Formats: sequence, structure tokens, C-alpha cells
Amino acid sequence: MSRFSIGVDLGGTNLRVAAVDESGTLIEKISTNTQVALGRGAVLDEMCRIIQSLAARFNSRGPLAGVGIGVPGIIDMESGMLRESPNLPGWANYPVQQEIERRLGTSITLENDANAAAFGEHWLGAGQTVDSLCMLTLGTGVGGGIVLDNQIWHGMTGMAGEAGHINVEPNGHPCGCGSHGCIEQYASATAIKRMAMEAITSGKAPQLALAMKADPEFSAKAIYNFAVQGDEPARKIFEDVGRRLGIVVGGLVNLLNLPMYVIGGGVSSAWDAFAPAMLRELQARSFVYAATNSDEHASHKTIVTRALLGTDAGLFGAARLPLLAPEAIAKEARPA
Repeated sequence: MSRFSIGVDLGGTNLRVAAVDESGTLIEKISTNTQVALGRGAVLDEMCRIIQSLAARFNSRGPLAGVGIGVPGIIDMESGMLRESPNLPGWANYPVQQEIERRLGTSITLENDANAAAFGEHWLGAGQTVDSLCMLTLGTGVGGGIVLDNQIWHGMTGMAGEAGHINVEPNGHPCGCGSHGCIEQYASATAIKRMAMEAITSGKAPQLALAMKADPEFSAKAIYNFAVQGDEPARKIFEDVGRRLGIVVGGLVNLLNLPMYVIGGGVSSAWDAFAPAMLRELQARSFVYAATNSDEHASHKTIVTRALLGTDAGLFGAARLPLLAPEAIAKEARPA
């Protein structure tokens, strides 16, 4: 009988739980709203209820390998403490792993959500052909995850991969992390909407102004639609997104020299609007990228690509974690 696992993507807006088998087949997925306003306990109670329901429903398929949970924010991997999470207000310094395990009566694997997304893309998405990659997730904020030799790279305390807080403008827009000019303030959905509002306020974006008045849910997606239709202010916003992403990716390429860099998250659906500027900037900023990609016959090229799994990347990555026993992880990490 084939084992299966349960993966969880706990976000500030949506809670998604899925049963996944060893081959990566999605058995069932349940999505609901994250009722953050009801408090931490209510959110975890609902999440654990769904996990237990899925575990009982598919128990006849084979043994449950475990539960992996992706959570936004900085996690202390040793203690399972959620140190900081801008998308989960009131959860700072909360023993989230302990609280989940108490409710479920079993151990779980806790992971940062962007790390889980990177691991999912490595397993079943764009990164299946490489042993190492770096992923940026462009959503409400900007996250990052690194996979080295088939394993998530956590750094000293589990805080590695926070690419969203790489600085691209020393005196730029204030960031929730306490700094200024982080890439999160220029390449997230929140940032795109803010930049559009700034253009509207300045009187430089009349079509966007009309759209905002007509649509109370005026969003980054609406701004993207204007960009692809040729609206110049909207187009410039996405060109700026791409240029600043090129700066960050260029720095990561120079630093890490990995075979692949993956751009995911909801904003990645606007790839055609920001990618040309990103790749131009990357070519100019990274001598490593230029060196590996200038020769069309080179055996090793630096690949910068869009993610393939969409919003399911984190679910698959979280589900993958309990399927890999420590000895299996070590075996995967060894070269053939």
C-alpha cells in the first residue's frame, strides 16, 4: 500500500489542506478562509479538524506518513516557535508547533511557507531537473526559499532565504521589517497597488484612476490587465517591478551560482509584463549570469524561470517533508 501525507498551507487569508501520495498525486484538497480575527486557537482548531478528517477518510489507502505545515514568517526550527509573521497578526513568539502537536496528538513537520513552496517546485515543478534552486514568491509580500543538494537550506536558526528583505533602494519605501527599500516594497501585489495609487494621486494615470473608482476591489491583477492593453503608467509599474527583481536575482546569482532561480506566487502570473525588464537588468547586473548564458553551447546555464505549480507549490512542498525520513533525505542529497 502506498503511503500518503497531509500538507498544509496556512496563510493570512487562506487555509489550504491536501492529502498527497508518495508519487505526488493530489488526492484531495480543502480550501477555506483563515479566520485570523477569531484568534490563534480558533485557526488552529479548524486546521486540525480538517487534517484529522482527511487522515480518517484516506486511512484505507495506506499509512499516513505524517503532516507537514507551511507557515508564513520566521520560524525557530529548533523550538518550533513562530518568531514573527506579518501576515498573522498576534502570532509573534507563539509556540505554533507545540500547539498543533497538542491538538493532533502526534508530531508534525513545520516549515516556512516560501521554503515549502521552493521544495514543492523542486519536487514536482520547474526544479525537477536540478538538485539546487532559489525561489522568490511574489504575493501579498515577497518570500524566498533555497534548496541546496535536494534539501531546504535553513541557515543557522531557520531564518535563511528571506529574499523579500533584500534592499533595492537604500532610502526607499518603509518596510514592515523595519528597514526601507526592500524588494517586498517594489515587487509584491501590495506594492504594485501602492505604486498605482501613487501614480493616480500624482495625476499621471487617468485610466487607472477611472478603474479604481469603478472597482472597489482594485487590485494588482487589474493593473496588470491595463499594462498588457498598453496603458503606459501601468506598463511602467511592471517594468519597475522587473527592473528591481533583476537587481535582486542578479545578486543572488552572483552569490549562490545555482543552476535555477524560480519566480512564483500570484504576481508571477504577470510574467510577460515584468520578465523582459527583469532579464535585461539581470544581464547587466550579474557577470555570473552573463558568463554562463553568453555561450549557446555551454553545458551549464543559469536558468531563471516561472514556477509551474501555482498556489499549490507550498502544499506539495509541505506534504513532501514527512514523506522523507531522515535517512531518505540523506540518500537523496548524495550524488549518484
